[in-house]
Amino acid sequence: MQIDVIAINNIRIANIKSDQIIMKDVQSALDLIARVSYETGCDRIIINKSAISEDFFDLSTKLAGGVLQKFINYQFKTAILGDFSAYKSESLKDFIYECNKGKDIFFLTDEKEAVEKLSII
Repeated sequence: MQIDVIAINNIRIANIKSDQIIMKDVQSALDLIARVSYETGCDRIIINKSAISEDFFDLSTKLAGGVLQKFINYQFKTAILGDFSAYKSESLKDFIYECNKGKDIFFLTDEKEAVEKLSII
């Protein structure tokens, strides 16, 4: 896993790059939060969906709710990047839509858009 820091508008965003799944359960999400916080001091994260277990995108597992609740509890704004159009679940589509209307969790296709969303105070 590689962590690059993007600085914009006096805000630091950790951009997580990984060829492996690094978020597979709530504990691994907490480990990621701790590592990013300790190594970079950032409280904003961009992570590619390929680094997240597919169970996350099956809402019946409740993994997404558990993981995202940790990001909210620890006040980490998060952007998950990827193509979500392949998922047929209406519940997931609604979940993504509602998250994107908020100001803490985003499901986006583009890193530039993620930086824009996460750089808002």
